[in-house]
Amino acid sequence: MNQIERDNIIKFIKDVLINMPPEWVSQTTHRLDVYDEKLAKIDFLNKFQKLFNNNNSEVSALSGLPTAFDYIRLGHPLSCILEWAIAFSHNLKSNNAISFSSTTIPVLAILRKNLLDKKDTQIIYDGEFPDFFDVKTLKNVYGYKFELRSADEVQEILKFNGSNIFISRHNKIHNFDRNENIDFLVNVHSHLGAVLLVNNEQHENYITEIQHVRRRETIAMTPANSLSALNSFIDDVHYVNEEKNDTDSNERLVLESIKEITGTENKGLVGSSGLSIQYAILMGLIDDGLEKHRGKDIKIIVPPNCYGGTNDQARRVAACVANAEVLDLPVDSGDDMVNSIDVILDKIAAEDAIPYIIAEIPTNPRVEVPDLARLKDVLSKVRKTENGLIAIDPVFILDQTFCPNVHFLGENEILSTIRAISFASGSKFPSGGLCNAGYCVFNKKSASLTKKIEIHLRLCDNEATSLQMEILAKQLPTMNQRINDAYKNTREFVNFIQNNLPEAKINFVSEEFAKLGFTPSVFSLDLPTKGNTDEEKESYKRVLNYKLINLMIKEVPNESKFCVSYGQLKGCYWTIPATSTQGTTKEGDKDYIVRVSLSPEMNLQLHKSVFLNFVKDI
Repeated sequence: MNQIERDNIIKFIKDVLINMPPEWVSQTTHRLDVYDEKLAKIDFLNKFQKLFNNNNSEVSALSGLPTAFDYIRLGHPLSCILEWAIAFSHNLKSNNAISFSSTTIPVLAILRKNLLDKKDTQIIYDGEFPDFFDVKTLKNVYGYKFELRSADEVQEILKFNGSNIFISRHNKIHNFDRNENIDFLVNVHSHLGAVLLVNNEQHENYITEIQHVRRRETIAMTPANSLSALNSFIDDVHYVNEEKNDTDSNERLVLESIKEITGTENKGLVGSSGLSIQYAILMGLIDDGLEKHRGKDIKIIVPPNCYGGTNDQARRVAACVANAEVLDLPVDSGDDMVNSIDVILDKIAAEDAIPYIIAEIPTNPRVEVPDLARLKDVLSKVRKTENGLIAIDPVFILDQTFCPNVHFLGENEILSTIRAISFASGSKFPSGGLCNAGYCVFNKKSASLTKKIEIHLRLCDNEATSLQMEILAKQLPTMNQRINDAYKNTREFVNFIQNNLPEAKINFVSEEFAKLGFTPSVFSLDLPTKGNTDEEKESYKRVLNYKLINLMIKEVPNESKFCVSYGQLKGCYWTIPATSTQGTTKEGDKDYIVRVSLSPEMNLQLHKSVFLNFVKDI
């Protein structure tokens, strides 16, 4: 890039940062009403590029840009612009620059692909050995293969029969010293995160895989840190950390709030997202299993139609660990979770394998709660191997994002007597949609696993950022009240739909379960259909689903959004699980129904009125 081009891009980004919508920094989702899922990875930057070409950085133009990627895991407006600017300045395509909140996972993403492709990797580091890089664990637990060299030991970085990765600690995270013999450059910054540069065209086939790791096992550089990195890029200066020094007090407040909310006594862990926490849990458990039960197979038991991120991540982990396998756990739509767990644990016990169960309560998207007393009995049952030895007891990993207020793990609670870990996504109720940080908690039986899981959370550099902790410190104290208020709106809307469209099938918790504390603000709606054949009926229903959602968004544009999320402070969110939360799920396990989530603050009467018009029209 010549100086004129650099001056043009710097001036444009300066203007963009002055005129950008405030929600680019303050929210986890942006312009959900301007969203085409098929174009999710490219639409924002394509239109941003047109604005740059026309030198248009006006408020109205920036406000009209569509959603960028997916929450903050895969990307958001400011991370996209940062990547675009860095790639542009190095005469590369925008996809060749990929930002991370984690300093470790950019390297792990390349190692993962090379493991599956059976390709060698050489990692060269500049300066001191990276303190975040645990060579033994990455080789023994993750299964990654690589050679590690200091740049000081190499007069010239020679060509390598595999991938060359160059790691540099850089205060100017946007500056890269490119070398044709380096395939991937990673600039890491202790506060901001990291930026990975795919250095040449023949390695562009890595980009999708690297982005998918970012989506499933970590998050992109956060909005606030992307903004700091962009300001550093504009002025070509070192980033200076200007944060307040109250991180420790925020962390203490968050951990105490989590204990109070969950009714647990042991230390919780807070990660950069729900999937970051889940990844640490899985890798920590695998590490524990390999250490304590050497040579035994690991079985990760997952509902096939659960949240796509959970399902996909579990299968991705199993693909990299030689003795790990994913087994399906039918839990929904006619299948009983407890019976399914009983059958599958008997099978695993007979094989003398290690069982790790991941499940959602209530289930997603059917919002079903199993018989909890029977669940406790089944998980507590002492099983035997084929040789008559006592089998390894399961670890029950509970995603309670729908109902984070329920005390599953506390003393004398339903899951207090078996090894159980629960986690929740922070972009939902914990933060009210203001950040993605997630958390997990342990009961007394699983407390010994905390250290292992914390090791992997730190190894992946997936701990919550200081700003995420600050947001959670403000939001968690009011979470249970927001859950209660949102549930009241949801129950009222569900009752209204039942009265006005009785032919529809609604999946929501019963009044009895609500009295036990299961008060979600999400329900699924199976609309009535028409047709002579099953195909005709399914086709009609799918069209009707979109008709309802589009009508709601059109008539209540300031509140109704097409989004998979829930737990936000305001508004109402609509989605079809088969095309959103179940995006990576097998086709036969997908749910082509409407999922609706309500917030504490919304115009419920207007939503009722619009729904009534929908009913009259069908």
